[in-house]
Amino acid sequence: MKHKDFNMEPCPWNIVYDLGSGFAIGVIGGGVIWHGFQGFRHSPRGDRLNGVLGAIKSRGPVLGGNFAVWAGLFNTFECILHDVRPRDDIWNPIFSGAATGAVLAARQGPRAMAISAVMGGIILGVIEGGISAVSKIMGQSYDPVPPPLPEGVSQPKQETEPKKGRFFA
Repeated sequence: MKHKDFNMEPCPWNIVYDLGSGFAIGVIGGGVIWHGFQGFRHSPRGDRLNGVLGAIKSRGPVLGGNFAVWAGLFNTFECILHDVRPRDDIWNPIFSGAATGAVLAARQGPRAMAISAVMGGIILGVIEGGISAVSKIMGQSYDPVPPPLPEGVSQPKQETEPKKGRFFA
């Protein structure tokens, strides 16, 4: 039986959405912030604004395209794995990152593909591990807390000795 995740858009639209998000992140984060700062830094004093705009116009779309390709490949592999393995667990993004790294390094040969696949898997494993740790820590703040008892009422006694079951002592 296939698992249906209702929090996620259907796969073709999710890929298109992440292509656009990757492009926007690359253009804004890398093009505007990083290359804009570099253009400001490497321009003469009277021409800094033109240096910033020139660096953003020349490098922003390139970096946005690189991010879009990475995001599109990653999401394509994640959708494929979601269909092949009908589980939504930590391994799908890790395998997707490894496959994305391998495909992006395909022009350099099999050795580079293997190295990039391992690095992509490690990077996504660290990201997924961090997300799991943060969600576990933050999830504890939403644990149910018993309501306070009115004055004069004592806490019910808890059993000091655990019950012995049939299979577990």
